[in-house]
Amino acid sequence: MKTVYQVPRCIIDSEAGTNFCAGCGHGITTRILAELIDEMGVRENMVLVIPIGCSGSLNRLIDADRICALHGRAPAVATAIKRCDPKKFVFAYQGDGDLVSEGMAEIMHAGIRSEKFSVLFINNAIYGMTGGQVAPTTLLGQNATTAPGGRQPDNTGYPVNMAEIMAGLPGVGYAARVTINTPARIAEAKKAMKRLFELQLAGKGLNFLEVLVPCPTNWGMSPVKAMEWIDEAMIPQYPLGVFKDVEAENK
Repeated sequence: MKTVYQVPRCIIDSEAGTNFCAGCGHGITTRILAELIDEMGVRENMVLVIPIGCSGSLNRLIDADRICALHGRAPAVATAIKRCDPKKFVFAYQGDGDLVSEGMAEIMHAGIRSEKFSVLFINNAIYGMTGGQVAPTTLLGQNATTAPGGRQPDNTGYPVNMAEIMAGLPGVGYAARVTINTPARIAEAKKAMKRLFELQLAGKGLNFLEVLVPCPTNWGMSPVKAMEWIDEAMIPQYPLGVFKDVEAENK
């Protein structure tokens, strides 16, 4: 029988599995990341920077050198590693509460300085692990444990469009947004994520990819409905596309 798919080699074989909830988008993005680590041959030279929150589960999933950063500090840790050893392939994986709330200054200044590492930003529009509180990316009107009547701008502000913000920084080489709610979009997400690998290997400036993913548990939806809600509610606020690709623009 012909093998058409196999578990990426860099995935840690564990009977415990993952602690991602049913329908969580982290599982798909982790699989794409693992596939690319194998395909691009960076595993032996890679350092994966993992923060606090649901993203922290990667610490027991990816068999590569990895370090856990404190709340929001993944860009600072990645900066230190890359500057100490510029030949290392340094990849930060962050959620929306970690990157946009706790670590907004860190990611912005990493972009301002044009640090030479890659960032995968997982946006599920809510605080996942801590119980479904309003996050900086929570949509207006979206229910959360700290906004049972829906997020209102007069007390919690407006959603933050990080891919567009990062694209506006001169030191950022690539900024894009994708999602993983259909097979075709999973393929597009992998293509975009591969750009993070290619541009860092080419020594280009900070590279940033935002991925819209579902959180059925904290959205209070079935996994199928959560995938549909990405189209219905998230994409109108967070449009998909490449907002900056310096290398492509200069060709």
